[in-house]
Amino acid sequence: MEVSASHSLNLSYRSKCEYLHGHNWIITVYCKSAELNADGMVVDFSRIKETVKGQLDHRNLNEVLPFNPTAENIARWICEQIPTCFRVEVQESEGNTAIYEKDQ
Repeated sequence: MEVSASHSLNLSYRSKCEYLHGHNWIITVYCKSAELNADGMVVDFSRIKETVKGQLDHRNLNEVLPFNPTAENIARWICEQIPTCFRVEVQESEGNTAIYEKDQ
């Protein structure tokens, strides 16, 4: 899914990313389950979109997330929001992708 959002980073070094800027984030969520639910799904995609886009799209991530909104932290947060999720890829821009995966 695509999420348009801004952020600024609190880093231990000087960076232009310290200033408010935006991205069209590309987010891929991977879910799994030993069994499918009564509807034949692991999880309804609309639930994932509601959880992620509903909270992040067209927002300043520094105002809605309680941590430094790096791509890595965002991927971990998304994974924690969806019970069946085990892996999340967050592409901040072309060639810049962070992957978070739960230990199995």
